[in-house]
Order: sequence, then structure tokens, then C-alpha cells
Amino acid sequence: MRFEPPLEAGRLVRRYKRFLADVLTDDGELLCIHCPNTGSMRNCMVEGGRVWFQRSSDPRRKLSATWELAETPQGRMACINTARANGLVEEALYAGVIAELRGFDALRREVPFGQENSRVDFRLQFGDVFTFVEVKSVTLGFDENNVAAFPDAVTQRGSRHLRELAALARAGTRAVQLYCVQLSGIEAVRPAGEIDPAYATALRQARDAGVEVLAYGVRVSPEGLSVSGPLAVVDGEAAAFCRR
Repeated sequence: MRFEPPLEAGRLVRRYKRFLADVLTDDGELLCIHCPNTGSMRNCMVEGGRVWFQRSSDPRRKLSATWELAETPQGRMACINTARANGLVEEALYAGVIAELRGFDALRREVPFGQENSRVDFRLQFGDVFTFVEVKSVTLGFDENNVAAFPDAVTQRGSRHLRELAALARAGTRAVQLYCVQLSGIEAVRPAGEIDPAYATALRQARDAGVEVLAYGVRVSPEGLSVSGPLAVVDGEAAAFCRR
């Protein structure tokens, strides 16, 4: 996935009102741009830090540009645009990069499912058999052994999706929770139980019900993004859920 038009660079002045960010471009222009991330963006940005954004020529837009990348306080590169995750995973699915999900015959996005009025990101069809895949974008990273964490804020929606996947797995349908780690220098992913203990519990229960828990890393650069390869998924005590 290449950035078209190309990204421009600057420094973050501040993020505020959740969806707004002020950026000082390298050319000295002060811009208010769209922040496409509903999370806390904890450990994913720092005021004065390097950022990259994409301008839009659409006259209907209220804001002229969208924030895409940030250099984290740990010196990693992060794609903070969570909407990119599904497009990246779809590219990787069609390219056969995600080994566990190769060989499907058909793919549908945003399919209604479950008992709690949910939508799954992808429904893959293998012959007459369906596989349901829920994608989560991961950008929260600390200095602890290159392990990323999810979520970066309490997510009732995320827990609901895990319950829905667990119900599918118990009924004999293949269900997958896939973490798309849009953060460089990461080797594993864990649930952020210190931020959302209910989500960490829901993940363990989903795994125990038969949900497959996968994580894949992403190459992040101002030129573009691409899914790289599998990562380990570990629990909060670094005991493996599964190893890749």
C-alpha cells in the first residue's frame, strides 16, 4: 500500500478533541488536520515529535489533510490511521501473506454476525465453509522486550467482538482474531490488561473457546505500508497464547 499522494512531514504541536491535531510542517505552515484514531494513542506520539500527513484536494472536506504516521517516544514508526489496517490485511489476504488464511475462494467485508448486532471485518469462504476474521490495529508499544499491547483505551466494542467470535467457535465455525501491528520494531503482542482487564479476560476466554489468535507485523515508512510477517501473541505474564 503506497501513499498517494505522497506524505508530507512536520512536527506535532498538539492533538485535541480526539479527532484534531495541529501540525507545523517542515515548510513552516501551521495546519489543523484530521486525526483518524479513536484511541488514546498512548506511547504513540509526543508533542514536538515527527509526524507525516497526507493532503487532500477534495473541496468537500473540512480539513485539508489527514495524519498518517508518527515517530513514537521510543523511536519507532507508527501508522496511527487505524482505518488502514483492514486495507492492509485485505491486500495481504489476496497476496497469500497470511499463511493461516491462504486458499479461500471468496472474501466479503463488513458482514453482520452474532447476537449483539456486530459486523465482522472479513468473512472468508473455503468451499462451503466460512471463516470469520476480526482485525484490530495495534500501535501501543513500550520498551518492554519489543512487545506491543492492545487496546490503548477501554474498548467495550473489542470485548463484544471477542464474545461473538467465541460463540462462533463454540458452535464449530472457524473464528480468528487478527492483530495488525502498525508499529516498527515489534516481536510480539499482548493484551493490555492494565488498561482494560475486561478485554484481557475476554481474549483468554475466546482463545479457550477455540478462537485462533494471530498477529502480523507491518513495515511502516513514509513511502507506504505492507504486512511483513507473523508475530508471537503472549499474555500479560509473557506466557504464550501461541507462538509464530
